Amino acid sequence: MSGSDLASGASDLLADVGVLLQDARAAAPDPTSVAVIDQSLRRIGEPLRVAIAGRVKAGKSTLLNALVGDELAPTDAGECTKLVTWYRHGLNYRVDLFPRSGPGRECAFRRSPALEIDLGDTPAADIDHLVVSWPTARLEEVTLVDTPGIGSISTDMAARTYDFLADDEPSAADAVLYLLRHLHGTDVRFLEAFHDDDMVSGTPVNAVGVLSRADEIGGCRLGAMEAAGRVAERYQADERVRQLCRMVVPVTGLLAQAGMTLREDEFRQLASIVADTRFDIVDLALTADRFMAPDVDLEVPFEVRRGLLARLGLFGVRLSLDLIQRRLAASSSELAAELVRRSGISELRQVFTAQLTGRRDALKARSSLAALTALVREPSWEDTSYWLGRVERIMSGAHEIVEIQLLSELWIGAVPVRDEDQEAEMARLLGGDGMGRHARLGLPVEASDDEQRDAALVALRRWLSVAEHPLSPGPLREAARAVARSCEGIVASLAVAGPPEVRGWGP
Repeated sequence: MSGSDLASGASDLLADVGVLLQDARAAAPDPTSVAVIDQSLRRIGEPLRVAIAGRVKAGKSTLLNALVGDELAPTDAGECTKLVTWYRHGLNYRVDLFPRSGPGRECAFRRSPALEIDLGDTPAADIDHLVVSWPTARLEEVTLVDTPGIGSISTDMAARTYDFLADDEPSAADAVLYLLRHLHGTDVRFLEAFHDDDMVSGTPVNAVGVLSRADEIGGCRLGAMEAAGRVAERYQADERVRQLCRMVVPVTGLLAQAGMTLREDEFRQLASIVADTRFDIVDLALTADRFMAPDVDLEVPFEVRRGLLARLGLFGVRLSLDLIQRRLAASSSELAAELVRRSGISELRQVFTAQLTGRRDALKARSSLAALTALVREPSWEDTSYWLGRVERIMSGAHEIVEIQLLSELWIGAVPVRDEDQEAEMARLLGGDGMGRHARLGLPVEASDDEQRDAALVALRRWLSVAEHPLSPGPLREAARAVARSCEGIVASLAVAGPPEVRGWGP
């Protein structure tokens, strides 16, 4: 089975979960249970659900726009920013409103340039969530969910996010991008709450930290992103953060969004400012007030400069002027590419793919199994131990899920490894650095199949030796067996007539 075959249909793991859910549905004691199981059945056939969460004004909506490559999510303080809003792939442009009670309905909307959604006479307090369907390739494999800011003075806004991601029921999201600015106790408590269930407790695998508005951390200077990178490394080394999200990636979402949607007229306006030799661009863009001063005698008027500042931010304006002046960006397309490249969004996409979408089947399966586990523990269900036993058999028999559990234990220090090198190799072979064969084996992408097979066999022998060594602690022996199983999967995927290729073990 090829990677494309896997992408077009459910994996064996999701098929097994689907059979279990169908059996549970047939035994469900009430309509409420049937509805919950039907949601889980739909969920395993849908794209991965990734929520974007963080404190108020952390830049969640801007980051979502950057990931989609379009200005969809409103970034002002309007009513829609107070609502949980799903952005999913659709064949048509459409917005649906789902109230806390009663049927959903389609909403009118317009672009200006972000979406302005007409909620009609329905108060925001009575709305459960909105669903925006948009025909874009960026949403074909993932559904992004924008959430209200936590830590708000409005307890209702924060409660909506906690209800969606971190209440007593299994989360409606499979994974989360959590935006940090300055590490706050609220951030740690939220991530702990998101992981507070039997299947994902303490795991950093399905959470990615984003050091948002990273340019501001570096004072909007031209070297701001390098400074933000050093801060992200410190956060990533923080023991509290390591147990909740493995990676912290610095990103300036506004710069990425501007780069992806840069217009020709905006480039010409910036180039005109650079061409006016009466002004020193470093001095002109020293502060936002100076750049927008109405009495500055520039050919580009005040209103236009204000628009550029709103679109690019102070860091984006400084960087754009510098790139144009140094002739590193001679056209709108070149400038757009440079802004995107320097925003950090590409690095976030790589982590997103390696850690989340690369293991989407396992994450979706865990979410559905967590929902079923919570359901069958309700008093109305009979034979709870039977259903929990079937869940456990899938969990322990699916190597994709075993890898996630072992990575989590490894990253929180629960596996007694010999040293950092052994830990790093174990994490890499389990897919911690990427799901493809090259990433798992630590080989360059041009490595041949023979080179990959040789490396996998060497690793397999090494980890079998660890698993069988009498002095290896019990937890390490168990972990080493799982790593050896991952090596076997790589070897099998390289065999001409071997077993079916497992998702993520392709090139």
